[in-house]
Amino acid sequence: MYQKICMETCEIARAAGRFIRQEAARFSGDKVEVKGLHNFVSYVDKASETQIVAALRQLLPEAGFITEEGTDRHRGDRFNWVIDPLDGTTNFIHGLAPYSVSIALMEADAVVVGVVYDPTLDECFYTWCDAPGAYLNGRPVQVSACRRVDDALIATGFPYTDFLGMYQYIPCLQYFMEHSHGVRRLGSAAIDLAYTACGRFDAFYEYGLHPWDVAAGVLLVEKAGGTVSDFSGGSNFIFGGEMAASNRNMSEEFSSIMRKYFVKKSSDK
Repeated sequence: MYQKICMETCEIARAAGRFIRQEAARFSGDKVEVKGLHNFVSYVDKASETQIVAALRQLLPEAGFITEEGTDRHRGDRFNWVIDPLDGTTNFIHGLAPYSVSIALMEADAVVVGVVYDPTLDECFYTWCDAPGAYLNGRPVQVSACRRVDDALIATGFPYTDFLGMYQYIPCLQYFMEHSHGVRRLGSAAIDLAYTACGRFDAFYEYGLHPWDVAAGVLLVEKAGGTVSDFSGGSNFIFGGEMAASNRNMSEEFSSIMRKYFVKKSSDK
């Protein structure tokens, strides 16, 4: 069941990606709307989401939706689609890659299908809950074998609005700059997680996230052999707004760094 749903979801994501790629060729900055501080949306985001929601309604009529642009706010009793129709809108409006379509299916609290499609490279990352692994354009992928943060390439994302967290974020960023192969910020959390799943990145962390940014990518990382947690090492990473993902070899070290910089002790003022 889930494999069939996943394969059809890949086609829906690819169709949305074709639309995005088509519109990218003629997009102009005067078509951008401001949703909030440094938070942008365009007709491309909205039209992509409308297209995706309509197709997914046909695929699984009983499912509800958690969508970035609010096309459908109906929640299902058992299943819910979690959709970012254009993750990396700021990149898109500036004509900069990457950006992506992210679609996940949740059954109760568990992600059972995850698809991330990058229309700029025609790369479709996907998996489902009982799959033997994760895939990129039909080929199996797995997380890296890196064993130490010192040898890792780290991905992160910068906050758009919650700048109070920068007092913790900046020292952590400095640590990784000094104790890794480097830090990269691509501008799409869904792509960051997909790249962690296929070993291009060794680890990823960010705060200020939304479920539509990460739900699909979480399953990709886990099925590719990696681990995902919140900054305290817990499981509140889809709706909790913060996430740390890595391969299993360096997960303990990476998680300890997250706790050091982001988790307040009871003695902290």
